[in-house]
Amino acid sequence: MDDMTLRALCLLEEAQAGGAAQVLAAAESALREATGEICDGPAAMHFARVVALTRLGDLPAAVAAADLMLAAADREHSVGWRSCALSLRANRRLRLGDQDIAEYDIEAVLRDLVSAETALLAGEPDPVIAGNAHTGIAIGYAQLRLYELAEPQFQAAYEATRRVSYPDNGNRAMWLCNLAELNLMWALELYQVGQVAEAEQHTTAAEEYAVRAAAEASGPKAEVWRLSALLYAACARADRQDPAGAAADIPRYMALLRTHGLQEQQQELLLCRPFHAVALSRSGRPDEALRVIETAVAALSPDTDWLVTAALHRTHAVLLAANGSRDAAPGLTYGDALAELLWRQRHRWLHTAVTMHSYDVLRWQHEQAERAAQTDPLTGVANRRGLDNFLRDLPAGAAAGDCVAVLTVDIDRFKHINDSLGHATGDDVLRAVAQVLTASVRKGDFVARLGGDEFVAILPGADSAAAAHVARRTVDAVAGMTTCRTRVSVGVASGPAYVVAETLAHADRAMYAAKRAGGNRASAVPAQRARDAAAGG
Repeated sequence: MDDMTLRALCLLEEAQAGGAAQVLAAAESALREATGEICDGPAAMHFARVVALTRLGDLPAAVAAADLMLAAADREHSVGWRSCALSLRANRRLRLGDQDIAEYDIEAVLRDLVSAETALLAGEPDPVIAGNAHTGIAIGYAQLRLYELAEPQFQAAYEATRRVSYPDNGNRAMWLCNLAELNLMWALELYQVGQVAEAEQHTTAAEEYAVRAAAEASGPKAEVWRLSALLYAACARADRQDPAGAAADIPRYMALLRTHGLQEQQQELLLCRPFHAVALSRSGRPDEALRVIETAVAALSPDTDWLVTAALHRTHAVLLAANGSRDAAPGLTYGDALAELLWRQRHRWLHTAVTMHSYDVLRWQHEQAERAAQTDPLTGVANRRGLDNFLRDLPAGAAAGDCVAVLTVDIDRFKHINDSLGHATGDDVLRAVAQVLTASVRKGDFVARLGGDEFVAILPGADSAAAAHVARRTVDAVAGMTTCRTRVSVGVASGPAYVVAETLAHADRAMYAAKRAGGNRASAVPAQRARDAAAGG
């Protein structure tokens, strides 16, 4: 993890602990360090800014901040931060739509979540960034009740914590608790649509995740995660093998969690009340069950998750009906009909998301195949086909009179290296030279391997002086390599974009001149001669 990511994660923890205003100021100051403009800062700090704005309740500004983070991630070529930016934007859009129906756009939310998932297909090397990316996607899918899509994302986030380089901060238990909570929520909705057997499958899964979370709790909040896990495990037993044990354990773990600062109104505790009431009812204590659920209903607030609210009211109605209340029947009938409609809506969203994802995966696979067809497998730079495509598109993207410089690079005495040291060493030399050349050119320049031991670099917009500087840097860097003792000859030429093929030929001749002069040097075609040749003079 780099220093900027570490700074950003520290700010995230501070924002979540109540210091959002200070975090916003610190993040914006860090974002301005490079150019004075917030938009030009690193993606990691944009992440902290999005979270701070969200904590401060400014969702429109948080959505705009996620847009800036997305642009920064693309500048940095970071698939992990790109995924985080997309899921952050999706989740803020979803919350904004909950507040203002004019902002409600489920298709845009699904598009961002699916795109965030697709971005990770390329692989994020930093496990902390990967964990945050998968978590953001999981949270978005969970908010839409797309449990089937959220569960593998939480699992992927958990797997990221198992990498050796991941810090021991308690996230492993946290994500296992998230998986337990997700399956409990899934079970609650299944109960509401009458799918009891399926619901019990998910309470079984919830218990398995919770038991693992209790065993793996670590980090500064280990006891909180351990107690949360044990609470979820108790809830999972309420409708299955141990209602009496669950009826005793649920209030005990809830009381212990309250000593750590959790309030009765928090969703984690409210989620457990329907299971507590069911456990009491199944243990032959109906009056206590009714008191528990009535207390929970009274604690509901407008911002409580609607599924938890619905589960509490439905459990209340079921218990009233079991106690002989005739008034409960109409409410149950209406609630069950509404639950069925919402379940069908959930399946429509699921179908849309799966279709979007299938299309994105196919497109990504096609792009990967096309990229592979244009990439030299040994060195990782473009091959001749990639060069041809680049040169074909170059004149169209260049303004009239734009100059393009070309470097051709040939490894000195490469045949001798292969013959005396073997082809494996020769391959190592080719890879090393490709890396040096790629590092020596400017951002936006193009590098390809023509075949054998010859490479080419195309420098759009570069004049002869800039190209000669890159060439000298390449020669010196190759000569200074300690892992592979070798030298290169470099030819340099420049000319208008519309005659880049001729410029390439001039650079090739200049490279052979460098080799005839003894190698380990750069040779440039004089600028006037190149202009005369391009003009046909």
